[in-house]
Amino acid sequence: MRETLPDGARRPRIAVFAGPTATILNTPDLITSNKARIRHGLPLRPSPFDVLRPQRLAAPVTVYIEAFSAHPLERDAAALYAPPDGWLDGDGTFHDERPSEDATPVYVAELRPDDGLYPLPYMARQANGSAWEETGTAPFAPPGAARQTFYPDARRLYEEIERFGLADYGTSVELGTSADFDFFRAAPSGGYTADPDSECPGQDFFVYYPYHLQQEPGLANLALATNQVQAVLATGEHVGVQWLEGSPTVDETLYWLGLVVDTTVPIIGHAAQRRHQSLSADGDRNVVDGVKYLVSGVSLNERGEDRVGACLIVDELVYTARDVTKVDARPGGYEVTGGHGGIVADLGGYGPPQLTYLPARRHTHRSDLRLTVLPEKVSGVTGTLDAGVSLVDVPTKDTEGLVPAAMPHVVITKYGRYVAARTGADGLPAPDDEVEVLARIKANLAAAPLAGFVCEGMSPFGMADPARNAALSVAIFAGMPVVRTGRGNTGGMAYRTDPTFISGNNLTATKARMLLMAALLKLGALPPAQDPFHPTPDERAATQEAVARYQALFDTH
Repeated sequence: MRETLPDGARRPRIAVFAGPTATILNTPDLITSNKARIRHGLPLRPSPFDVLRPQRLAAPVTVYIEAFSAHPLERDAAALYAPPDGWLDGDGTFHDERPSEDATPVYVAELRPDDGLYPLPYMARQANGSAWEETGTAPFAPPGAARQTFYPDARRLYEEIERFGLADYGTSVELGTSADFDFFRAAPSGGYTADPDSECPGQDFFVYYPYHLQQEPGLANLALATNQVQAVLATGEHVGVQWLEGSPTVDETLYWLGLVVDTTVPIIGHAAQRRHQSLSADGDRNVVDGVKYLVSGVSLNERGEDRVGACLIVDELVYTARDVTKVDARPGGYEVTGGHGGIVADLGGYGPPQLTYLPARRHTHRSDLRLTVLPEKVSGVTGTLDAGVSLVDVPTKDTEGLVPAAMPHVVITKYGRYVAARTGADGLPAPDDEVEVLARIKANLAAAPLAGFVCEGMSPFGMADPARNAALSVAIFAGMPVVRTGRGNTGGMAYRTDPTFISGNNLTATKARMLLMAALLKLGALPPAQDPFHPTPDERAATQEAVARYQALFDTH
């Protein structure tokens, strides 16, 4: 429920989703402190200080805080301070009056469990009495002998930001006074395994750390996450979404959500290069900036509709999800892609967010690929290259949203020069040299009726070598659309040099993959030729007409 404010207004409510491999929700390994090691006679760690980890008190405790110890120059301004609460003598006894010149001035504080988290030494040990030295009981421990470092959702993250974060002028980071939050789990990296209704790793959550236990969500999980975001926003209770995911891929998921989710509120994402609680963790500030952006309403038009589309907010900058990618594992390691625009707002300094331009591409409530207008079924392809390819109906949407089993399978193939190639008896490139592409075509015909390819070819044109072009033409005339993009972060457009191929415009290959997946859910497979290796002129014309419908989506989204 939203809390009613004194003037009758209600705080904005934000939906926060925990996505996969979200370093922003990951914490350093819990290591047994030296205080615990001394208490139990265990070997000490070399550091003279214990790392303090956020934990909860079980009972109230009175502490004496040495006066003037919060800053090296506090004592220099002692004349500005009220008297302390008392003094401790050399034996540690408290006195209301100063007992001697060398007594220590102190403040008295009662710490209570309902205060919230406090930074405290980590006192836990392994079941066998030994100290925890890493996440698992031993190096490369199996799943049953390894703890989890990811939070299951963002609730604890937001609590710690508000509890321990410092605002610019020494006050707390008051997330809870800016907005209310609802927390959701969409393919998270942490899960509950000890409950009566325990969750299954690799199905309900996807471990990323320890690295030897890494799991990845699949296309079905993307469909389920999309349905979840759409259902949450359909309630009309939220002013925006904060999506948390790992930094290498967060832009891809955000672009997908911006294409498919039908909403008028902003969808923003955050990532972190460093784990939460670690030195100079950057994710906490990204979250705070995201709340600032959503609450400001800067992206809304006069009707209260988002004008910008899905964005990534990191390092005090707001990037459109379509036009950003991670290039380095460090804060500031993001770059604008496509050579045009990218940064749509600035969050630096102490002022409110400011937009710098509005993207021209269609998104969310303006997208032609939004979930609410996608058909309930489309045509897919099945069969073999030898016996023939035929069309088959594929149910793609039901009352829950996207059908997970119908999610299109789109793969990326990359061009490189100096590859061995041969020609056939007709002197033309031999597509059967491209065994990887042909194998994927056959696998798609057997098990993925909605499928396609993205060719990351020459920059910016997207063309590949003749043999690969020939193999991809086989895919096209077997019903699988192929998008051409430039290699890497191309600054120019992939022009349409062959009307049977889709031009990827200035998209990166990974973004073109997401758009092609969404387009397949709207348009279905291309019309297959009777012989995909040798299409007739009429079959080629029919394919070009179908590809043009795809091209229109790539030109506008």
